[in-house]
Amino acid sequence: MTSPSTIDLHAHTTASDGTLSPARLVEEASIRGLSVLGVTDHDTLDGLPEAIAAAAVHKITVVPGVELSTTVSSGEVHILGYFVDATDQEFVSVLRSLADARRRRIETMITLLQALGFDLDRDRIMRDAEDGSIGRPHVARALLRLGVVESVSDAFDRFLKPGTPGWVPRERFAPEQAVTLLTSNGALPVLAHPYSTKGVEATVDQLVPAGLRGLEVFYGEYSEEQRRHLFGIAERTGLIPTGGSDYHGPPHREGRALGSVDVPGWVWDRLSSTSQAARLMRGTP
Repeated sequence: MTSPSTIDLHAHTTASDGTLSPARLVEEASIRGLSVLGVTDHDTLDGLPEAIAAAAVHKITVVPGVELSTTVSSGEVHILGYFVDATDQEFVSVLRSLADARRRRIETMITLLQALGFDLDRDRIMRDAEDGSIGRPHVARALLRLGVVESVSDAFDRFLKPGTPGWVPRERFAPEQAVTLLTSNGALPVLAHPYSTKGVEATVDQLVPAGLRGLEVFYGEYSEEQRRHLFGIAERTGLIPTGGSDYHGPPHREGRALGSVDVPGWVWDRLSSTSQAARLMRGTP
């Protein structure tokens, strides 16, 4: 079990599939003694203004981020972006397109599950997303409300992952495209929860030439042996090791409590100094 950390670089809000509002997430981070919080909603920046405003009240640093969902032949690859420029309208336009694709996918999933006889309330599921970035957790929570499953994890295992009756693949968006998009924005691209990707080393070697800058080494569900392996990959490729809980609010999975992952202070030092250098090279403040 890891000790509490003051740094958590991976958390979600109601702007995507989290259960806490951006302001409430920041408040919770402050209560838990965090000094640095990465707000990294899926395919949207909509929660950042509220989170940054709350951070000024609670005297903690919010890292403006995003988590982009991409596809490969073997499944999905998620790319985190840190220090995103929310004024980049071209970037925001791409995110809107991704959000539209997410909505189409979830609509199809709901239709498939309704065809199985589950009385899912399509309007409520869409409403629960609050015009944010909708995702499978919204459907999972609806199945939980119906009593069809015992937990959100159970919903994923039985209905919402590849090979299950409600699965719908994402529309094609390659990880290299995500890395390039983030780099052009001035953000730092980081491979999220690498063991969710088949062939970690091959994926990293493929993405480094595209501009990948970091690797999520410190992750609550990973063993010490897995962390050492990832740290070795980061050292070999020159990537910055990063980390966070991947917190989605209560109820959370084991290992995903806010601030539960022990992220060393030097991770933040390296990440923030590299970001400043990247922005200087790009000619922005």
